[in-house]
Amino acid sequence: MTASARLKRLLPGAAILLGAGLLYAAILRRTGLYIPCLFWKATGFKCPGCGVTTLCLALLRLDFAAAWAANPVLLLLLPLIAFLAARAIVRYVRQGSAALRPWEEGIVWAMVAVLILWGILRNICAL
Repeated sequence: MTASARLKRLLPGAAILLGAGLLYAAILRRTGLYIPCLFWKATGFKCPGCGVTTLCLALLRLDFAAAWAANPVLLLLLPLIAFLAARAIVRYVRQGSAALRPWEEGIVWAMVAVLILWGILRNICAL
């Protein structure tokens, strides 16, 4: 498969993902209905991703203060996540494989550890 064929293969999925996100944002803004955090509903504790909807809506408005208030750790990790995702996409288009390099996997696992620690600390500090 050629690079252009791989790119054409990615575009519909990317368009659907973008459209679904924008539709969710529009529904949320119009109705106030959102997908609740099941972890929070079950335990009363915030998960590491709690606030991601508020963060995304704030970023759509370029309101960085509100995004920071929603989930500061995830906001700090977003550029790194975007960088790794972009590298994987480019690698897939060029080479046909999106497999992460060992150093990229190390970064992913470090981010997972940071998010788990954040999930613990945000609940301890809130008590």
